[in-house]
Amino acid sequence: MESVWAARPPGLYLAGVLSMAEHEPTRDEALSLLTEYNENEALIKHAMAVEAVMRYCARKRGENPEKWGVIGLVHDLDYERFPERHCRKSAEILRERSWPEEYVRAVLSHGWGICTDVEPKTDLEKTLFAIDELTGLVAATALVRPSRSVLDMAPKSVKKKWKEKSFAAGVNRDVIEKGAAMLGVDVIALIEDAIMGMREAADAIGLKGEAGSPE
Repeated sequence: MESVWAARPPGLYLAGVLSMAEHEPTRDEALSLLTEYNENEALIKHAMAVEAVMRYCARKRGENPEKWGVIGLVHDLDYERFPERHCRKSAEILRERSWPEEYVRAVLSHGWGICTDVEPKTDLEKTLFAIDELTGLVAATALVRPSRSVLDMAPKSVKKKWKEKSFAAGVNRDVIEKGAAMLGVDVIALIEDAIMGMREAADAIGLKGEAGSPE
């Protein structure tokens, strides 16, 4: 039987191959991959927090929130199973699944200077690099508030905790500052973006709490 491609002009065949190569992963695909490699609830909530902030920042900059969000969701894909190969193992997994190289590079770049030498170049990469650590500080700050929520939290609350080096000591503040400088924004503005993005996923990431009136 004649091949389905044999009856088509070569141009259509090439178009078919190109469209497959340019397939953009969906959120469902990203979430399925995330939960395949991660069972730790805290890691999954962190991934969702980063996703939410990436989507918020993408809309604010007039970029594609689906692409930014999906990359945010899988940025720590390998962390639970392969912490010693963080970022590099994620790249292998994503390439095996034929994810676009743009997505792979973005995931690698968030570990720049820590576990990779892939420097963030695009706004997407710089944003991911900047907000990854920051979401942890925002979450930790929310959880010590009476409301245990991001819904009624102002940037000044996070900035106050920023100065307490013993608070959320695992959060690398130097990375956040470096990311803000890359983006050409003040840290307080970056904190506001993180809070606004995380508010959109507050229930899913366990930070809805019992919010009252904003500060």
